Amino acid sequence: MAEAADFQGTSPSPASRWIRRTAALLAGAPLLAGLVQLPAAGTAHADGKPPARADGDSGPVAVAVDSLTPSAPTDGDTVTVSGTVTNNGKQAVTDAHVGLRVGPEVDTRSSVDSIAKDSDDLQGSIAPEIENKYTEKFSKLVPGVAEHFNISVPADDLNLGEDGVYEFAVSLSGQTSAQPWEQILGIQRTFLPWQPGGADTKTKTTALWPLISTTHMAAETGPNEEQTPVLLNDDLAKEISPGGRLNQMLALGKDLDVTWVVDPDLLASVDAMTGSYRVRDGENTVAGTHQDVAKQWLADLQDAVADKEVVALPFADPDLASLAHNGTDVTGSLSQLKSATDVVEGTVGTILHVKPSTEFAWPVDGAVDRSIVKVATSAGADKVIARSDSLQESNGLSYTPSAARPVGGGTTAVVADARLSTAFEGDLTKASSSTLAVQRFLAQSLGLSLQTGKQRSVVIAPQRMPSGSQARAMAEALRALQGSTWSDSQKLGAAAAAKPDPDATTKVPGSSSYPSELRKNELPRSAFEEIARTQGTLDNFQVVLSNPSRVVTPFGRALNREMSVSWRGRATEAESFRDGVKRYLDGLTGRVRLIDKSETKLSGRSATIPVTVQNNLVQDVGPLVLRLTSTNPTRLEIDGDRYQEQPIQVSGGHSQSVKFTTSANANGRATVIAQLYTMDGRKYGEPVTFDVKVTEITATVMLVIGGGVLLLVLAGFRMYTQRKRAAARDAEKNGSDGSETSQDPEDGPENPDGAEGRLKKESEAPARAGDPEQPSDPTPNTATESTDPSGTGERVDR
Repeated sequence: MAEAADFQGTSPSPASRWIRRTAALLAGAPLLAGLVQLPAAGTAHADGKPPARADGDSGPVAVAVDSLTPSAPTDGDTVTVSGTVTNNGKQAVTDAHVGLRVGPEVDTRSSVDSIAKDSDDLQGSIAPEIENKYTEKFSKLVPGVAEHFNISVPADDLNLGEDGVYEFAVSLSGQTSAQPWEQILGIQRTFLPWQPGGADTKTKTTALWPLISTTHMAAETGPNEEQTPVLLNDDLAKEISPGGRLNQMLALGKDLDVTWVVDPDLLASVDAMTGSYRVRDGENTVAGTHQDVAKQWLADLQDAVADKEVVALPFADPDLASLAHNGTDVTGSLSQLKSATDVVEGTVGTILHVKPSTEFAWPVDGAVDRSIVKVATSAGADKVIARSDSLQESNGLSYTPSAARPVGGGTTAVVADARLSTAFEGDLTKASSSTLAVQRFLAQSLGLSLQTGKQRSVVIAPQRMPSGSQARAMAEALRALQGSTWSDSQKLGAAAAAKPDPDATTKVPGSSSYPSELRKNELPRSAFEEIARTQGTLDNFQVVLSNPSRVVTPFGRALNREMSVSWRGRATEAESFRDGVKRYLDGLTGRVRLIDKSETKLSGRSATIPVTVQNNLVQDVGPLVLRLTSTNPTRLEIDGDRYQEQPIQVSGGHSQSVKFTTSANANGRATVIAQLYTMDGRKYGEPVTFDVKVTEITATVMLVIGGGVLLLVLAGFRMYTQRKRAAARDAEKNGSDGSETSQDPEDGPENPDGAEGRLKKESEAPARAGDPEQPSDPTPNTATESTDPSGTGERVDR
């Protein structure tokens, strides 16, 4: 990157510059002498000897500057420095004192970086101490013991001179038994930004204040009407509780003039906690108990953003770089970004009661290439927040240009300043680290402002999820900056709309320039493929539901969360989340299924076969199409064809059977497949396959049965005629008036038994030729039963 950090536009007089440089040289001469252990030099001492330098980079005494107030002094202020000195050596330090040193003006922003990098180095140049009365003395520093110091000095006695950034150091001088002369044993350098008068042209500064977190919501919801949400853990409750990271971000940001950058997923998750919710506990869930905390946090946030600019990212803060590099050739991936963008305004507006700006995209760390810009703007955003270490200056500018850069296609790159944006990264839990970060930030800001007399707009885009200590340092620095004489606050929208610098670069780099450290933490292609498969299952599922929104909304947002930036560096957790979403969706789709069937016996030419669909969801499903297919239609036909389809709808929590008409053409087994389909012809769920055993009745059996029936009919007819004749004779005999009539010879005394006796005789007499045969037992009309145990086949309706 071209050196865009030179402090152009400063105009101290040549005489004052000569005096400062001469003083620096005079101060450096005795220090160099100390390297060869000549008598020490420095400020005036009773023995007239200047202090010598100790060997080593940082010296045996650690100097920590825990507080420096005010951070940017002006005329009439008193600068107070406090901290600790700790003897890390093996020998006691005697006759020690802490002194203050003001170095020469730092001319470039890169020089600020160099000094900050070697802030405790004793080998670099060291300015002389200021007046001896601004010191704190220690008779003895015991090894391993920290001693506190506090020194105040009027800003006028620092002799800072013209506007600019000055090196400011706190040093510990003393002697040891091994080196019994005064020497510098430890030092800590920092910076004093100095501009007591108002600047002719102030820099317009935009500071982003991000409210972003990791994924907390599961795809799972309760089966009740309210669809009780389920959180993965209780981490979000910790973040928004007093002392938590997000609680601190809110408390600190509400008093700052910043642009709030919010993830709608965070707002939706906290909003879900304001009512009844559950938290996963192993395989089970337990009732959530932080409703009051969630309500208070949201209420405070609503107050904080009421009159501020709010920029909303796409839902769940999707990883634009991962999508651009690994997901664009996976079908449906860009649609996920579109859906994450479409829900933003409604989510943020409903919860915060403000209209957010949705025209900004923010790739991770502001790192851009052409593919990232293309993806970032594909869902409707026309402004991309980049960073100056990615979109680097190539035109030899000696100053930092304004943030807005037209990069083609109607897209504006809003380029945040890398030095200011990264000033609060790292471990800032120690007060000394935080203080150094604040002073370095202010030095870079003033240095940028003094580069040129042009009006410029600068954007600060810090890390997405600052820790509590980082947030506190950011807030302290922004308070000082917003109270300074060289900077005015500005909204992000105004910075994007500012007139671009015609000399600033507008060329977006190619994908090969994307940082390898960032690329190795991207979501892999396999993640986008799994997202696409889950989306396909969801698409197939929702068309069969009577109330699809109960499923589409929670699962749609879960798929957005699978693309989140927050999964970077957490590959195992990301994969586990994706698998959990897929398993839960598969479990729901599996609640609408075909009931398994065992072998079915078909003992006739035709029959009906029932197939049952079970719906274990709380809502109705349908219309679906149930198809029954015969794999051997020459043996078994379904409704006269190879298959038959019937529509079906099933109420929630119920089962329903559909009957199919079948006809058999031959004996044996035929395999049948039942399969559900959506109305657009896509398969739904797993098929059910079962066998149908056909035992068709043959023609020979029919002849045997027919002959037996004929014999029974003939035997019955003969018995009927014989009984009729006998009845007639009895009637003739009993109907006479007592006169003697002629009798049949067989009715005379020789046959006292009469008709009954004759019938008996006839029945006992041998059959005569030509007489019809008497009927025998009818032939069975069923096949001989097997002696094997009966099977488990189902009976079907005949």
